[in-house]
Amino acid sequence: MKEELRRLLDTCLENGTDEDLRVIKQLLEGIQYKINRNRRTYIDGLLQMETSYDQNSCEITIPITPVIHNNLNIVHGGITATVLDTTMGVLANRLLPEGYGAVTNQLNIHYIAPGIGDSIRCKAEVIHKGTKTMVISGKAFRSDGKKMAYATGTFFMIKKE
Repeated sequence: MKEELRRLLDTCLENGTDEDLRVIKQLLEGIQYKINRNRRTYIDGLLQMETSYDQNSCEITIPITPVIHNNLNIVHGGITATVLDTTMGVLANRLLPEGYGAVTNQLNIHYIAPGIGDSIRCKAEVIHKGTKTMVISGKAFRSDGKKMAYATGTFFMIKKE
């Protein structure tokens, strides 16, 4: 496996554009970030998620780079959805008792403005916490402060096995 990866990387380094090389660097740094910071998921590492909490909310910020661009050179809507879902899910999981986990049941997103600038900051807050489900709202902001998306998510609370 290591030799195959070395050959693939060598080919990419030889034939890639400057932008391709910047993307390869970011992807490798993301994997290194996951390993060095003991992150739980590759998405966390690859997107370089920085997370902060207070008692009733969660925020995740990621840098905007070509890795997350669509063909219009703005943030791909699926990346915005991923970061919103992650932010809301992290909050849901933090509020559950030991031995339980939250999984997304429904996710609804309204895209408001294009994802441009230096970063995306997503903030999640609980709307309702029941005995089996939680409803959480999320907002995504560009680095200039403009809201770029609004979301709601319903999360099932399940017992871990």
